[in-house]
Amino acid sequence: MSRPERRGRGGLRGAALLLGVLVLLSLFGPRASPYSYSALDWRHLAVPPGFAGEHWLGTDSLGRDLYVRTLYGLRLSLLIGVLASGVSVLIGVAWGAAAGWVGGRLDAWMMRVVDVLYALPYLFIVLILAALFGRGNLAVLLVGIGAVGWLTLARVVRAQTLSLKRREFIEAARATGLSGAQVLWRHVLPNLAGTVVVYATLLVPQMIVYESFLSFLGLGVEPPRASLGSLINAGARQMLSAPWLLLVPATVLVLLLLAFNLLGDGLRDVLDPTGR
Repeated sequence: MSRPERRGRGGLRGAALLLGVLVLLSLFGPRASPYSYSALDWRHLAVPPGFAGEHWLGTDSLGRDLYVRTLYGLRLSLLIGVLASGVSVLIGVAWGAAAGWVGGRLDAWMMRVVDVLYALPYLFIVLILAALFGRGNLAVLLVGIGAVGWLTLARVVRAQTLSLKRREFIEAARATGLSGAQVLWRHVLPNLAGTVVVYATLLVPQMIVYESFLSFLGLGVEPPRASLGSLINAGARQMLSAPWLLLVPATVLVLLLLAFNLLGDGLRDVLDPTGR
């Protein structure tokens, strides 16, 4: 086993452990508290961590438990990140593989569409969708984020497909009488799997950051629901008077992004140890 591969496996295990802990906390952590994410405790308003008994991480200005809200926010941010990444991967792989495999005018037209979408800021797309379908709509948020997440993957998949379709084993597969679609499905797409898996792993934190930024601007998740971005937005407005409202969700967001980025780096070293 090469040194990059050993390093990748070590980082992969650490990242998987950290990510697993965060996922388990988001799923089962709120059960350890007697409060729900929207329950109000008027006796403890904006209480710091450690000063309110059952409120382990303190409360916000409405008396809502920050521990429970942060873990619910982590759950929602994870869900949005994974779903948006899944949509982006499906579109990006289909678009890029079709463009690279068919080639010619279709390839040129499809890549011009990608260039045009690259020129549009994703915030502009989300604003249009929010104006048409309303703010706080999770489906709109997913479509708005996913509308730009697949563009880079489409270019990567197209370049890989252009390279693969000139290989000898592809010519041999064609010589056996397989149709173009069958060759693409049986031989090209499986050889793209490693690249797609690594990119998809790195795409999840990007989608989470997009959602957090939109929620920070007030265009994402709306109360009483909470994501890490909306919690950071609320905490930033009270940073001087109640800094824990910002520090707690921001720390969880940093750990989540770190876990996904280390996971992507580890997968890249394991699947392609000579690629770095």
